Amino acid sequence: MKQKMIGYDAKRIVRNATGLGSYGRTLINDLAPLMPDTELRLYAPDAGRDELREQILLRENVSFSHPRLHCRLQRDLWRMHGVVNNLKRDGVRIYHGLSGELPCGLSKAGIPGVVTVHDLIFLRHPEFYPPIDVFFYKWKFRQMLREATRIIAISACTRRDILAYSDFPEDRIDVVYQSCGTRFCRSVSPESLEEARRKYRLPAHYILNVGTVEARKNILLGIRALSQLPEELHLVVVGRQTSYQKQLDAAIKELGLAQRIHFLQGVPNALLPAIYRQAEAFVYPSRYEGFGIPIIEAIQSGLPVVAAKGSCLEEAGGPDCLYVKPDDVRGMAGALLVAMNTQKTERVRRSQDYVKRFENHDVAAQVISVYGWVDPVFRVR
Repeated sequence: MKQKMIGYDAKRIVRNATGLGSYGRTLINDLAPLMPDTELRLYAPDAGRDELREQILLRENVSFSHPRLHCRLQRDLWRMHGVVNNLKRDGVRIYHGLSGELPCGLSKAGIPGVVTVHDLIFLRHPEFYPPIDVFFYKWKFRQMLREATRIIAISACTRRDILAYSDFPEDRIDVVYQSCGTRFCRSVSPESLEEARRKYRLPAHYILNVGTVEARKNILLGIRALSQLPEELHLVVVGRQTSYQKQLDAAIKELGLAQRIHFLQGVPNALLPAIYRQAEAFVYPSRYEGFGIPIIEAIQSGLPVVAAKGSCLEEAGGPDCLYVKPDDVRGMAGALLVAMNTQKTERVRRSQDYVKRFENHDVAAQVISVYGWVDPVFRVR
């Protein structure tokens, strides 16, 4: 056993294909080579999905731990409280909740808790959630505040929200931007481009949006803006559909855009870069986000970006993307035309320089610095 050990809440690592799961997998893969003398132990309520668990690179200092429990209630209770016994048994020095949660009894057990908070949308915009979900999210947030030694906010926007909705000490909240991999920076083979084009019948000229098709993501603004753009331009939307789709379908029918809008679900990760690469621009009109990884993926893929004002998207995209109010149809259409036609190459180049700050090891090094504040044994000398 390693002399030092850090534990991690790995539920999303083994269960979530995107979002919180991607954050955890990327961070662990980046931390491991920087901390060769520390064991990173990933605690999950079950083994999860093989294809996600196997995205964690095999290293001597990375291991998984999960109980043999047979029902969901047992697994949920273990994650909320029972895991603390495992942490004490294993000699964990710090426990890092990767998705805004920490187990009950952590501080009483004498184990410092670091927690990454991605967003507080359920407090800022509760109208986007069922009331029962808001109730439980609020409870988990209050529980996390009681157990946390230090909080990592993934954006300055999220940090402001934590301060606005709690009395957690300001000097114990660190902004460490979400780690983003570099696979979208890599060139895409002609074969992959052709496969994506053929499989999804991609139009010759399209604006791209990637993300869950839900009201908060506000792709309705992109649809309405499309009606004011040249007819050869299409809109391709990649993401899981929700009940919000009915509202979109009604707008598409009213605007006569059925032939120019394409919804894609279940796109494999292997083909997503090829869809990014063949777009003219990227649109991300979300009303509120904790960060906005798809913006960074688009920039890495060489696309100009137009996004909505009002949350953290300006932080994610930087000063060379364009931003409009989330209900400004004319402004969105005009910004997309500017993005695609005015200094496009230079705009993308500067944006690519900007997003380098989010790529891999620099982010991991900042997280290690947070660990050093919590426990001096992890301070970089």
